[in-house]
Amino acid sequence: MVWLRSALYQAILVAVVIPYAFMVLCTAPLPRMTRWRIIAGWPRFATWLARHLLRIDYEVVGREHIPAEPVVILSKHSSAWETIAYSAIFPPHVYVLKRELLWLPFLGWGLALFSPIAINRANRKEAMRRTIELGRRRLAEGFSIMIYPEGTRIPVGKRGKYRPGGAILAVNTGAKVLPVAHNAGLVWPRNSFKKYPGHVTVKIGAPIAPEGLSAEELMRRVESWIETETAALVRQAEHVA
Repeated sequence: MVWLRSALYQAILVAVVIPYAFMVLCTAPLPRMTRWRIIAGWPRFATWLARHLLRIDYEVVGREHIPAEPVVILSKHSSAWETIAYSAIFPPHVYVLKRELLWLPFLGWGLALFSPIAINRANRKEAMRRTIELGRRRLAEGFSIMIYPEGTRIPVGKRGKYRPGGAILAVNTGAKVLPVAHNAGLVWPRNSFKKYPGHVTVKIGAPIAPEGLSAEELMRRVESWIETETAALVRQAEHVA
């Protein structure tokens, strides 16, 4: 049943994304925030479908920590679940992502109109300059900035190298950092076709002000919180199972 539900889920998303992508193209003349709210309908639908078809439910702990003003959100990244579900959890936000994703048919079109900060990872100096420049602009427009500091999906129980870009952005713009942990990789494993029924817990930490901290100190504090809380969420889920 797991394989069948996973296959059906994938088929429905493919069927929906093509007409939705053409509709998204029609939003190009609209203001960025209006575009975001329309485009976010697709990942929100995917999250709803995951809950009802795949039986992947979720809860958010610490939602009260989300401030009214835009922030830099730094999150653990262990599955594709969080990339779709965060549109239903957090206020409008944009991703820092590799520019190659914008070249994908249909999905890339939607990403491009989602006002992301697309960077060339091969040129780190230019990528950081662009992240700060566009990040400051997006924050002023009312968007938070979503960054996965490990840069790629990391298997459950593992820790990747935390890159300093998000902390550098926060220090340069004065935006607070919102750390996020979760255990989604247990039900939606990295690079796995199969998605398993289960309960995801997303935990949001108290925002951290960058004042008085170097980017390195800020990132160390964020990394310690994320890894500690992620390990606790994984242990808790495995104990319940």
